Amino acid sequence: MHACSLRRQVLIGYRHEDGPQWSSLVEPWAVVVRLGRWYLLSRRVSNGAIRTYRLDRIHSVDLQDATFELPADLDPVAVLEQNFAIGWEYATEVEIDAPADEMSGWLSRTIGRLEPIDASHCRLIGSTSDPAWYAEVLATIPASFRVISGPELRDAVQALGERLLAACGG
Repeated sequence: MHACSLRRQVLIGYRHEDGPQWSSLVEPWAVVVRLGRWYLLSRRVSNGAIRTYRLDRIHSVDLQDATFELPADLDPVAVLEQNFAIGWEYATEVEIDAPADEMSGWLSRTIGRLEPIDASHCRLIGSTSDPAWYAEVLATIPASFRVISGPELRDAVQALGERLLAACGG
């Protein structure tokens, strides 16, 4: 996107997949390809929120005169992935009986933010629109865990556990 290289704000017209449309004034930080889709990583001027927009849903771009500075330590891929883990319908919080640095190899940043609790425990904070899928992801980690918050996730983990127990006759 030309506005990214010029570091100029843009007013984008955007349409959500289920139809609603809106405009937003943003600082276009970077265009990132992830899983075959092109995304605009940006900061909304009105409130400073980091936003990710699918390029195929942007229907208009109006280049503005105002400029901006990129964050000095910006890693567009990392920020995009972290942004994917927030803002979904169901908030999640999980405590894991393993160090955060060990779990970072098992859990993508798109799942949530890992925070150390102490030398041998960490917390995963995120959100999801699909608790059953999130439960399946958690089932792959080589450590025990507890769902601290997110009743939808708690129910999905329980259902998955019961299904797995039934599969082995237990």
